Amino acid sequence: MNQTDFFKCLSDPTRLDILKLVMAQHNICVCELTEQLQLNQPKISRHLALLRNLSILLDQRQGQWVYYRLNPDLPEWAFAVLNIIAQQDVSPMKHINPTIATHCE
Repeated sequence: MNQTDFFKCLSDPTRLDILKLVMAQHNICVCELTEQLQLNQPKISRHLALLRNLSILLDQRQGQWVYYRLNPDLPEWAFAVLNIIAQQDVSPMKHINPTIATHCE
């Protein structure tokens, strides 16, 4: 991943919101993202695919659910940028609930 692709990916507000939620939850399912962002599953999935293709996020299937987490092998500069982003106000999103169920219904 190069810096240009990384910043292009972060330039979309939905992807930025997804990353904020992933960083807050550490391991999050698509259904949790759709609930928090009030967006449909296909739209969330398209954005997740871009984040996964750039190796910003990793996915892991657990039963019928797919969970997403930040790639621990990101370059240090990427972590630094994401840490700054995580500290910013998340008011455009629905309040992040840190106690969301670990499975979707």
